[in-house]
Amino acid sequence: MTATARTVSVSVARSPADVYAYAADPRNMPAWSFVESIAPDGDGWTAVVPGATTRMTFTPANDLGVLDHDVELPDGRVVHVPMRVVANGAGSEVLLTVFAGPDVDLDADVATVLADLTRLKRILEG
Repeated sequence: MTATARTVSVSVARSPADVYAYAADPRNMPAWSFVESIAPDGDGWTAVVPGATTRMTFTPANDLGVLDHDVELPDGRVVHVPMRVVANGAGSEVLLTVFAGPDVDLDADVATVLADLTRLKRILEG
């Protein structure tokens, strides 16, 4: 069975290499996402988000613009977050797919992701 999904994207007037380099560094997440703080933790990262502490693991560095990451929730469930940076003319498109789940408000999650990606765009376009 498949879940309902929505892909959110924003165009960024920077090269895919520039966007990827910034977004692939987890230490930058508090500047552009809902992550309040993040620190290395063995082979992953511990992130503080509103109301919880989670563990995150990220796709290894790659030349394909893949920024997928897994978020381990406090109850042990793991949420896979597909994220990409692709060329869009002279700039980039940043895409993140949000999946509906049993206790997920899809509209609220999509709004959060759009706000995050908009902050990312603002930072990178200076």
